[in-house]
Amino acid sequence: MATVAELLQPVEADLDALLADLRSLIGAGHPILQAAAEHLFAAGGKRLRPGIVLLISRAISSDGELGSRHRRLAEITEMIHTASLVHDDVVDEAATRRGVDTVHSRFNHRVAVLAGDFLFAQASWHLANLDDLAVVKLLSRVIMDLADGEVRQGLFRYDTGQTFETYLEKSYCKTASLMANSAKAAGVLGGLPSNQLDDLYRFGRQLGLAFQVVDDILDFTGSDQQLGKPAASDLASGYLTAPVLYALEERPALAGLIEREFSEEGDLEHALEMVRSCEAIPRSNALAEGFAHDAGNAIDWLDPSESRSALLCLPEFVLSRLY
Repeated sequence: MATVAELLQPVEADLDALLADLRSLIGAGHPILQAAAEHLFAAGGKRLRPGIVLLISRAISSDGELGSRHRRLAEITEMIHTASLVHDDVVDEAATRRGVDTVHSRFNHRVAVLAGDFLFAQASWHLANLDDLAVVKLLSRVIMDLADGEVRQGLFRYDTGQTFETYLEKSYCKTASLMANSAKAAGVLGGLPSNQLDDLYRFGRQLGLAFQVVDDILDFTGSDQQLGKPAASDLASGYLTAPVLYALEERPALAGLIEREFSEEGDLEHALEMVRSCEAIPRSNALAEGFAHDAGNAIDWLDPSESRSALLCLPEFVLSRLY
């Protein structure tokens, strides 16, 4: 299966330009904030989110060329994503991300919180300068959703009474909202009719949900290497994801271990065993496949192009991380 870099190949030059532009956009304002931001952009993320914006922009453009506003939208998308990672790492107290020290472990918590705020503020400023109210609304909503998702995740820790709906809403806020709203925003800048805008939104939403469910499955099936963090770290932190919620239906005894926050010797191992030995993982796989399938169907109306082909491969790519 192709890597992210191979899939994003049609916009590879655009993504290189994007990184150079991000450095100049962030400007030489405050050396520490600059160092924190630089450090993250240099940490070599997959750049999947701006890549999606650029692929959609090229796929809907009449001559396949990119306008400056679409480029700027991709940059704003990456800034928002990066800002959310900085804050996530502080909340999760993660020491590394993508094998690189996190901002707060390299500087301190205060700098990390401010660096995240700084990036959100930069994104908002550049967003306002696009002078398109509909796009401002779509991406401001994302910044609200990211905070909302983080708060929800904290509120429902170790809560075995939460519904599947709660889990999906949190996943939407944390992962899918940025993909959905930035995809739709690319369509708004491209002047598409509302039914196609809805389809682009659906593509991003379903792809984002598939992405999150796959991540949640890998927490149980992946190696520490693959995950870049210890396996089952979400469960240990009390975050109940699709595999756990499905397992609770089949293994009611799991609830007791979670409610006592794995306080007794062997609780976490026992809980892991319960999740892995029932239908929870296969059911979660099927859920991710459903979302991925929907994502592909949402954009089958795009005209044939290299960018369209790359977009249609993304749902398969997301699922391929499972195998």
